[in-house]
Amino acid sequence: MKPLKIGGRTFTNRFFLGTGKFASSAQTRAALAASETELVTVALTRIHEGDSSGDDILKAIDRDRIEVMLNTSGARNADEAVRIAKIGKAAGFNWLKIEVHPDARYLLPDPVETLVAVRECAKLGMVVLPYINADPVLARKCEDAGAAAVMPLGSPIGSNRGIRTRDMIEIIVEQSHVPVVVDAGIGLPSHAAEAIELGADAVLANTAVAASGDPVKMAEAFKLAVLAAGLALEARPPRISTTAIATSPMDIFK
Repeated sequence: MKPLKIGGRTFTNRFFLGTGKFASSAQTRAALAASETELVTVALTRIHEGDSSGDDILKAIDRDRIEVMLNTSGARNADEAVRIAKIGKAAGFNWLKIEVHPDARYLLPDPVETLVAVRECAKLGMVVLPYINADPVLARKCEDAGAAAVMPLGSPIGSNRGIRTRDMIEIIVEQSHVPVVVDAGIGLPSHAAEAIELGADAVLANTAVAASGDPVKMAEAFKLAVLAAGLALEARPPRISTTAIATSPMDIFK
């Protein structure tokens, strides 16, 4: 697959990985290696630089190869998201996944507060990737507000239900001038492949890998699924037909 550019950085791997829910730092490190991901999301509360007694997730990440993107998970409004962003920026982190979800049951993003947070964090000079509902209008507004990419959900976070927003993602892909990363609800490698087939530039998953019986093997499976889907698109699949098309001549016995 062709390299992907976001925020001035080039990625050769279009599978991104979240770092929550892994059983240990060793398991996280092994899954990251198997996935060959170049971008991970990390909650600010899991970073304890210089604290040998804390669960410092950064110790499991090869930061020479992998970009760390802080997320604002837990923020209930734009003010809280911006406050997290400023703390992260002061600590030296410039990539930010904006998550604003006041609803604890479905963790659906608040579109109004998310847009405000995108605008304010972009003003800080951060590389901002907002997690949003699959709303084409909101995606364009986030782009106009300074988002480096948009991250529409496939289905609710951690639900593993796959892509239930297919039609809207297709519109977002069609209209977007920044990369589109399908995020949330991706439960199987086939779901990730579907996202790429829809035209998404990349896929982010976490629960599907970390909560699986073998996270390392699942991480590799996701990597291969995204790669396979991308290669298939580059190979230009034959057109879809409403009728059967014979693979061999039908008139050889005439």
